[in-house]
Amino acid sequence: MAVLTRVIPCLDVAGGRVVKGVRFQGLRDAGDPVELATRYAEQGADELTFLDVTATVDERATTYEVVTRTAEQVFIPLTVGGGVRSTDDVARLLACGADKVGVNSAAIARPALLDEIADRFGAQVLVLSLDITRDPGTPSGFVVTTHGGRERTGRDALGWAREATQRGAGELLVNSIDADGTREGFDLELVAAVRELSTVPVIASGGAGRVEHFAPAVAAGADAVLAASVFHNGELTVGDVKSALAAERIEVRW
Repeated sequence: MAVLTRVIPCLDVAGGRVVKGVRFQGLRDAGDPVELATRYAEQGADELTFLDVTATVDERATTYEVVTRTAEQVFIPLTVGGGVRSTDDVARLLACGADKVGVNSAAIARPALLDEIADRFGAQVLVLSLDITRDPGTPSGFVVTTHGGRERTGRDALGWAREATQRGAGELLVNSIDADGTREGFDLELVAAVRELSTVPVIASGGAGRVEHFAPAVAAGADAVLAASVFHNGELTVGDVKSALAAERIEVRW
């Protein structure tokens, strides 16, 4: 049986509101997270990703109340990330209604966090969120960033992705900082490079601007495609994306 390609709207949240910018800069209000989540579920989204994009920068926890309200209205898998620093944080998010939890900055600061989360909750709960930009100073040409793309870690992105899966990450959310918000298409070279080394599902993120951008990301190796602004602005629906994928003979869930 063919594995179905997932279409995942992303809700970048700050201060309890959905926001969107370009390369994580110039954030602007895009609406209420619960209203948008409900809309996307009705459109046929396979999952939702909820990222509190300022939690780490502000050194605070994810907005649990917003997660709870969203989970009460939406009955598809919900991944939540931003400000997760411990297994207790994960437990609280799961109790609020999250199905999976995304980790980025805290895992880079202390990689053993990935082992601890996977051991306590299982790999199926753990999503490694990778904010990646190009850097000729690393072996692969890609470097991992933290704090919403603001800080380069010096850590090679592909090496870190490989280590994270070995530590128990069950999924890799690969976001191109260079492409994020540009609407010029996914970084296909990056997606293909991560796919080549990964033993777990890969989610392509960053750069979607037209319906034609999604199928090439799947062809490059993505198991799921994620987008934000094209959905928030009403330019595309989840159904539009699924129709475009199906037209390229890519299996999707209707």
